[in-house]
Amino acid sequence: MASSSRLISRLALVTGGGSGIGRAVCQRFASEGATVIVADLNQDAAVETVDALQRGQKGLEHMAGQIDVSSKDSVKKLITRIQTCYFQPPSVCVNAAGITQDDFLLSLEEEHFDKVIQVNLKGTFLVTQAVAQALVACGAPKGSIINMGSIVGKVGNIGQANYSASKAGVEGLTRTAAKELSKFGIRCNCVLPGFITTPMTDKVPDKVINKLLTLVPLGRMGEPAEVADVCAFLASDDSRYITGTSIEVTGGLFIG
Repeated sequence: MASSSRLISRLALVTGGGSGIGRAVCQRFASEGATVIVADLNQDAAVETVDALQRGQKGLEHMAGQIDVSSKDSVKKLITRIQTCYFQPPSVCVNAAGITQDDFLLSLEEEHFDKVIQVNLKGTFLVTQAVAQALVACGAPKGSIINMGSIVGKVGNIGQANYSASKAGVEGLTRTAAKELSKFGIRCNCVLPGFITTPMTDKVPDKVINKLLTLVPLGRMGEPAEVADVCAFLASDDSRYITGTSIEVTGGLFIG
């Protein structure tokens, strides 16, 4: 059950907040008192998320913003808008924007490889960099950046050479950011979901899902809210001595 006050006075930016895990993170943060900026390429989806959020404990309004995380200009414009509206940068950032364009290695198109890397890896870099720069520039005493990786970034997955590579890169980026930003009080951690029920997994055939579930010791798909639980922990002071780590939310998948 959510604590009602862990994130009061926190301003949180969540990319990919228009659906799936990102939307669940927005809902969880708002329920714990944060003011949430819901950022998504799909502006209408971001607005839908904001409309469903509990009002911030401090009376500040949540915000919906359109963002193309693969574009530096788009990222900078949103960060500037946030600082203009709230007079501060977000002290919590969750990079949950991501895409898949699956195919076998032998037939994977270069443009599909590039697009996944651009969104999943470069996008995480651009948002992490922009938020960290803003926090350092204003002398913020602390911050928490949470990057959405994937268990397949550790173990690989058939038909996902591009996605697996992008998520492995996110882990490496997170560890490096943690080392560089710790002196500024900014913590950086990675969450590695397994097979979670989202619009992304809705595209997977049932027979494939059923086969994959035989590999999960807990015997079921995960829920976005279960990933959001971990993000809320990492965003809060309950994790104040944790940085540079990856937390698996997989139901035991690939436990070894």
